[in-house]
Formats: sequence, C-alpha cells, structure tokens
Amino acid sequence: MKNRLKVLRAERDWSQAELAGRLDVSRQAVNAIETGKYDPSLPLAFKIARLFEQPIEEIFDDGVDDER
Repeated sequence: MKNRLKVLRAERDWSQAELAGRLDVSRQAVNAIETGKYDPSLPLAFKIARLFEQPIEEIFDDGVDDER
C-alpha cells in the first residue's frame, strides 16, 4: 500500500523516532510503513490520520481506482 507518511513527517520536520513516539510504536514500525513493507492496522491508520489531521484516504492509497 502506498502512503504519504514520509512526506507528511518531513513537512513537520519530525524524525522517524519522533513520529514513532507520537504514535506509540517503534521507529522500525514507522520505517516499515513508510517503505510499504508493512500495512498499519486500522486503529493505527486512524491514529495516524488524526495526528496529521487528514482523512485516511489522503494518507494511504490501496491502489484501487475509485472511479467506476
């Protein structure tokens, strides 16, 4: 799953460790999400969306075309 987590984190000048602390996860988890090696749980995705004050869909892209 593609995501904008790295961009959003950089816009706030947060390190992976700082973001991890705000989300109560490990820095390795943040890195894995940013690189697409790990998809966050739904509760974590909501937590990320709340932290960045954006809808989940603005942060994560599942690759499914919504135009039908």
